[in-house]
Amino acid sequence: MKVNRHAKIIELINKYHIETQEELAEYLNQEGFKVTQATVSRDIRDLKLTKIPSENGKQRYALHQSHHENGMSEKYIRVLREGYLSMDMAQNILVIKTVAGMASAVCAALDAMKWNEIVGSIAGDDTIMCAIRSVDDTVKVMDKISKIIL
Repeated sequence: MKVNRHAKIIELINKYHIETQEELAEYLNQEGFKVTQATVSRDIRDLKLTKIPSENGKQRYALHQSHHENGMSEKYIRVLREGYLSMDMAQNILVIKTVAGMASAVCAALDAMKWNEIVGSIAGDDTIMCAIRSVDDTVKVMDKISKIIL
């Protein structure tokens, strides 16, 4: 449950400009996670969230950007590893199956990599479709993902 909640937090802070723990708790409760402010506080610490300036001059939560050589933070790697089930290709379309409810978070992790081969991606509940530039690039992306999830 904690992994799913952490994945949802990452998804929420990427989607909305969340300024307070209370606001994050409200979003989580709306998404079906029954949390207290204390739980949210622990999650923020566990995920190493930080506050960054937003366009309106206020502060909002974001993932701390400690990138590895593959361009992903530890938390994105963890979400990818824990949410990933399988992948298959159809020409230049990569289809990734995830644990139920984790596709958005895994998709956000893939987007965070900013791999040039990926033109764009779309996520449902447990499936992600990535448009890749070519068949050869699809094989490259599958190889990169395989190396991360091992």
